[in-house]
Amino acid sequence: MKTALVLINTVSENPGKDELDVLDQATAVEKALHELGYKTHREYFGLNLEHTKNALRRIRPDVVFNLVEAVAGKGNLVHLAPSLLESLEVPFTGSGALAMLLTTDKLRTKKLLSANGLASPDWFLPHESAKAEKDRQYIFKPVWEDGSADITDSSIIAGKDAGRFVSAFRGDIGKYFFEAFISGREFNLSVIGGKEGPRVLPPAEMQYLDFPPHKPRILNFASKWEEDSFEYSHTVRTFDIPETDRGLVSEMIQISRRCWDLFEMGGYIRVDFRVDEHNRPWILEVNANPCITPGAGFPAACEYAGLSYTKMIEKILNDAMI
Repeated sequence: MKTALVLINTVSENPGKDELDVLDQATAVEKALHELGYKTHREYFGLNLEHTKNALRRIRPDVVFNLVEAVAGKGNLVHLAPSLLESLEVPFTGSGALAMLLTTDKLRTKKLLSANGLASPDWFLPHESAKAEKDRQYIFKPVWEDGSADITDSSIIAGKDAGRFVSAFRGDIGKYFFEAFISGREFNLSVIGGKEGPRVLPPAEMQYLDFPPHKPRILNFASKWEEDSFEYSHTVRTFDIPETDRGLVSEMIQISRRCWDLFEMGGYIRVDFRVDEHNRPWILEVNANPCITPGAGFPAACEYAGLSYTKMIEKILNDAMI
């Protein structure tokens, strides 16, 4: 019987739902691995790399399913897990260390996208707030964190207010940046690897139902994690894309494939888009190893494409073993 080690990050003493989600992912993945005939072990990854090395030597897994989303609570260290696994020549799922490092840093991602002719919204750092166009809206985002961390309705800033916003900010402002807000439709395209190469799954559109005119149509923290919130119940994913969007979908598929190649991704990724009033898609983020809790965007795209959760895990494993 083959052995798989499920590697996840340690969680804090008082974790929120977003942090606890990694435990739900691990449980779902382990169930699928058992159905595929694997014996599983679960290990927690932190700054003590020697502990993980000893666990790998003791268990001697055929493959590691890497679900590490942060290290010591920091997203900018997430590349340490694949770095260690690469150094030990242990097969593992998902993207490698370089891809994780590049795509977790949103600013580095945007620079590489721009250098390769892939459209991503303009941006500037907080100390450059004078660059803000007064009549334009911006979204204030963390450089490293995912899962809509720190994103609220108040993250949408009018250009004329950018300077005052920076002056009044009381957090570590060096961890954030301003990005031009594309007030349009929002799509997620998932890509899964496998023996036959990367496959772009059916696109999903995020719909903001019955949002008041003044309320930003964004995937904020509440829409993802606060089940009793208006945003959670009124932000809906749909795969029912009109036939008139065929050209737009085709363009986003090609862009998603280019992102896979550009960042040398592996296993499974999700590319997030906003589409402006001219029907032009803008890349918001390239997500390596996105959430695969049942019901999340990536598994939902797989299910819509006819891939069961277990089949999805099998394809991700196959890609790791190539």
